[in-house]
Amino acid sequence: MKKDADAAQDYVLKLSDLMRFTIYDSGKESVLLKDEISYLINFIDLQTARYHKDIDVNFEKEIENANTEIAPLLFIILLENAFKHGVEKATDNAFVHLKLIEDNNKIQFTVKNNYEAEETGKRIGIGLKNLKERLNLLYPNSHQLINNINQNIYSTTLEIYKK
Repeated sequence: MKKDADAAQDYVLKLSDLMRFTIYDSGKESVLLKDEISYLINFIDLQTARYHKDIDVNFEKEIENANTEIAPLLFIILLENAFKHGVEKATDNAFVHLKLIEDNNKIQFTVKNNYEAEETGKRIGIGLKNLKERLNLLYPNSHQLINNINQNIYSTTLEIYKK
């Protein structure tokens, strides 16, 4: 029982960190990349605890400057979609692989996940639509959002080019 209580306390702290970031930092023009990464890690931890199945989650980071500033909450939409359309529907061998690269030229965030074949649709959800609009406003002519589907693996890469 002590182990369950400790885990519950840990999840409550992660949830409060997520909420604090969403409430206070989402209205800022920019946040530090390291804070955005912490937000994503907390989200991943809560999601993996939520599902009662094995999920292969891998978050690879190649960061030259963790204090790089970026508009808040750009990556979370892509990560949420991986869990919502991939992990939630997958019967087994669910995975979410993330890679974040930051260097002098760009910030590149890639999410890959598997999904059940019947889940695909040509319709763009509200999250991606909003993300595209935000990117056009915040990073006009200096970003790229690429989606790819190959053998039940969905991948999205967001690149933001530094000026």
